Amino acid sequence: MSGAEAKLLGRWGEALVAEDLRRRGWRIVAAGYRSRFGEIDLIAEDGRYLAFVEVKLRKSGAFAPARAFVDRRKQEKLRITAECWLAEHPAGGLQPRFDVAEVYAPRGLGTERPQIQYVLNAF
Repeated sequence: MSGAEAKLLGRWGEALVAEDLRRRGWRIVAAGYRSRFGEIDLIAEDGRYLAFVEVKLRKSGAFAPARAFVDRRKQEKLRITAECWLAEHPAGGLQPRFDVAEVYAPRGLGTERPQIQYVLNAF
């Protein structure tokens, strides 16, 4: 898979998760937020929590669950990037947390019903 194809697939997975969160009553505050330290796929709030969401898309979890690919190094990048975002946009009393959204799409973009699993407070 080329870099462009992987990027397209990743953005598709992020859009699926964003739509799923909206259906659950969450508001998407930002998507693809970048700092010099890294990127946060989605930032969403539900009136109580401000979730920094890392989206991981895989064809299957046979080798390892998608969340296993959010290693310590990636977690640290996400923490620092979230601190940058919070410095620019105070949380307004919302409790920040880090979630991982696992998207399983066996046929990639051709998957009719991708499965989304959330790991709340992942780290």
